[in-house]
Amino acid sequence: MESPDPDNPAPGDVGPPGPAGIGENICPRCNGTGEVDGEQCEYCNGHGKVMEGIAGA
Repeated sequence: MESPDPDNPAPGDVGPPGPAGIGENICPRCNGTGEVDGEQCEYCNGHGKVMEGIAGA
């Protein structure tokens, strides 16, 4: 599985990597596999990870 592309965010990304308050997490739709029902997960673009807001940051 390749790393997420900051220039082409996945639909599940809430922000780009790097800024305070944003962190990498396992995709909640595919549970980090990058696939749903044998197809590429559209929520994380097949990466298995999404960028999410971190509470308290």
